[in-house]
Amino acid sequence: MSTADDSGGSVGTNPAIDNLNLPFNAGDQAYIIVSSAMVLLMVPGIAFLYSGLARRKSALSLIWVTVMSFSVVVFQWYFWGYSLALSSTATNGFIGNLDKFGLRNTLGEPSPGSPLIPELLYSFYQMQFCAVTAALVIGATAERGRVVPAMVFTFFWATLVYCPLAYWAWGANGWAFQYGVLDYAGGGPVEIGSGVSALAYSWVLGRRNEKMMLNFRPHNISLITLGTIFLWFGWLGFNGGSAFGANLRATMACWNTCLTAMFAAMTWCLLDFRLARKWSLVGWCSGTISGLVAATPASGVITPWASILLGVVTGVACNFGTKVKFMIRIDDALDVFAEHAIGGIVGLIFNAFFAADYIIGLDGVNMGATGGFLNHNFRQLYVQIAYIVAGCAYTFVMSAIIAKAIDLIPGLHLRASSEAELLGMDDDQHGEFAYDYVEVRRDYLAWTPADRDQKADGAVIVPQHGITGHQDLVDSARKGPASPQVSLPTTPPSEPAAELATKEKAAEAAETTE
Repeated sequence: MSTADDSGGSVGTNPAIDNLNLPFNAGDQAYIIVSSAMVLLMVPGIAFLYSGLARRKSALSLIWVTVMSFSVVVFQWYFWGYSLALSSTATNGFIGNLDKFGLRNTLGEPSPGSPLIPELLYSFYQMQFCAVTAALVIGATAERGRVVPAMVFTFFWATLVYCPLAYWAWGANGWAFQYGVLDYAGGGPVEIGSGVSALAYSWVLGRRNEKMMLNFRPHNISLITLGTIFLWFGWLGFNGGSAFGANLRATMACWNTCLTAMFAAMTWCLLDFRLARKWSLVGWCSGTISGLVAATPASGVITPWASILLGVVTGVACNFGTKVKFMIRIDDALDVFAEHAIGGIVGLIFNAFFAADYIIGLDGVNMGATGGFLNHNFRQLYVQIAYIVAGCAYTFVMSAIIAKAIDLIPGLHLRASSEAELLGMDDDQHGEFAYDYVEVRRDYLAWTPADRDQKADGAVIVPQHGITGHQDLVDSARKGPASPQVSLPTTPPSEPAAELATKEKAAEAAETTE
């Protein structure tokens, strides 16, 4: 064979001459490529979910920050993220080195996850995990966070929070890996990393305007449902692919993922029904996501019957966990902490009790692994608790430091102004809208010529964001005199076509001068 290739080939090989595919299993590679694509779909799923949970005036902004965070992570992961998170040559227990900087030395190397897939593919698959976690965190900006500082935060968060957490659990020399922690697909790096980071960011960002929170409800439940379905589909690649091969462990992980998600969803719906006597679709979506979260660290290590129990416990824990933000007075607008951090913690604790050695060995690689209490490994509980405490503490402190440091940089303050918050992030940050009602407003103005005359005197004819109560809150928050409201007809009066066309032109001119 030839000497090593500077572009990143294996030592002692030349990719131009040697067939680097020979050591790897083509079927396993195909499965991980498909799983990577499935996990990628979780990012738009998160975007739709967050957009639907927010109010209409910030719906587009949450889609933008979610998909843009993916762009930031792709660069960070290629640049040095993969090397810091999963390099196998680092000798410390905290974070990797720069041996894989720019994907060097990955082309023909076997992956740390399985010798049957190449490291180049492994790094691509793991990049999706970081991207999904960053997208989850960015929900903390909901309805009051500026988007550019959030992207700066994403880069440094991925470097200083996600990479160490991933290295602890999955790095060959990570301290948690060496202690024998059981974290199948990311209860620490992904779920604790996202939930606790979102809590820290929300704490630094501050609470939303309380006057604008009266009668708050998600603006589009159809989008929430669509996002949940995207997430469920992607999660099968997330958990199934973490077996790093098309094997029985991957199949078991998919089964356990569905069982946990469904029993968590049913439990959440029942808990909501006891209060409202209504069957909530948002409750079903929240329960499903909580179950998927809990299955992340556990689906590849516990039995199906334990997954059912995990779903029930997770549904209860995460449902009541939504009350935590009110107790600690942190405005976690989208309940990222309740669903992800708490769900991840429950899944990790379950591993200590219900992990089974024969489930872990279904991948054909980890035969002889030690389970939890079922295999009389009582030490596992202490390892899991230490891992959880260390992950939560490090994540919150480091995320808060990063957010606060960025907030102190001139021009990068995290929070939008109070006027921008009242206006909405879509208008303030993007100048685009998820729903544009300009044409509807013009029709209303054309139907009410008398109202247009009043508009010249400063009256508000149609509230800017669609409901009269909203405009009252805006006026109250600004402590100015309330603008008179004008009732609008539900049907247009009968008018000659020429007169109506003249009024439409006048309305367009009035809109232009606003």
